[in-house]
Amino acid sequence: MKEIYLPEEDSFFLSEILEKELLRLSNEKSEIKVLEIGCGSGIQLETIKKAGIKKQNIFSCDINSQAVKHCKKLGFNSIKSNLFEKIKGKFDIITFNPPYLPENKFDKEKDTTGGKTGSEIINKFLKQSKSHLTKNGKIVLLVSSHTKKINLGKYKKRLLGKKKLFFEELRVWELK
Repeated sequence: MKEIYLPEEDSFFLSEILEKELLRLSNEKSEIKVLEIGCGSGIQLETIKKAGIKKQNIFSCDINSQAVKHCKKLGFNSIKSNLFEKIKGKFDIITFNPPYLPENKFDKEKDTTGGKTGSEIINKFLKQSKSHLTKNGKIVLLVSSHTKKINLGKYKKRLLGKKKLFFEELRVWELK
């Protein structure tokens, strides 16, 4: 049985930035639909709820059935899905704390390693996201300075925050 990815510095950083972004939306919040890909422990779902998004408008998925089960116990709408494989509908905000580290001989875990360059899963996510965003929808995505070859396609990016750690810099991007 695969364990749930527990919050680390990247999760807490994304949560902080996501909360600020959602709180800026003021009156619009009541009808906003939010999707988290890779819900893990549910930290981002709790942040989204705390920021004022109605629980029935918060959706999530994870490839790990234990994470899905855990988030359902927390009362969130969560399904088992590999990225958008089983996701239906469009969302105003899609957030993702992906596996973003390049593969190396010491770390080959699916919850942290995003492929040879670290961007393979992110690029697949970005390609699939387009058909799940509303007209004015946006993505809130966390990446590392170690992640190489991210293909943004036609997305416009805006840096929402960065945090220096001892071996990398984390960045949270808004993509539209």
